[in-house]
Amino acid sequence: MSQLAKVSTTLLRNVPLFAGLDEQQLSVLASAIVRKSVGRNARIIGAGDPTDSLYIVISGRLKVLMSDEQGKEVILSILGPGEFFGEMGLLDDSPRSASVVSLEACELLTISKTDFKRSLSENFELSLMVMRGLVKRLREADQKIGSLALMDVYGRVARLLLEMAEEVDGEKVVVKKLSKQDIAKMIGASREMVSRVMKDLQMGGYIEVRGRSIVLRDNILLPD
Repeated sequence: MSQLAKVSTTLLRNVPLFAGLDEQQLSVLASAIVRKSVGRNARIIGAGDPTDSLYIVISGRLKVLMSDEQGKEVILSILGPGEFFGEMGLLDDSPRSASVVSLEACELLTISKTDFKRSLSENFELSLMVMRGLVKRLREADQKIGSLALMDVYGRVARLLLEMAEEVDGEKVVVKKLSKQDIAKMIGASREMVSRVMKDLQMGGYIEVRGRSIVLRDNILLPD
């Protein structure tokens, strides 16, 4: 069950999308934005739905996915704090192109289509940040297409782990693991193949599993 609440300019000031706005602009936005709490496995938007809002992630993680009539899923990306989604349909007035489902409990900000478009027309910095977000996604899509065409499953798993890793005490660490099933859906492989690759990477010394975290070794950049 989601819960709604108003937001403060203090919260908005720490959102990357609004980094270029002054206090007055933040104050105007704060009156139009609503904070929303959702639980794990909540569907935030569905492919084909009318586009009515922009969402910004404050905490938690979500997966962006597409599925066919048989229920087969492909995960396009994983979103975390500071990222936003739902802007494409607001810009071209098209239905949602993908679904977004929470992987864990999340805090989101939401702004209506009308308020979002007005804010874009009034704030050049906000428009620029949205454009940068779209360019980032286009680059990521290009990389994913390239890896599907040119890399084997080992290379795709290694690249995904590197993309998910954070710097922790001088080491590259995947702190929040995805299930092998979700990894398979992200790289276009079977769960069984992903399990085999993860085991081989561990046996070969390319990764080390520590509890729920995965530490990446430097040689994962050049797997055999």
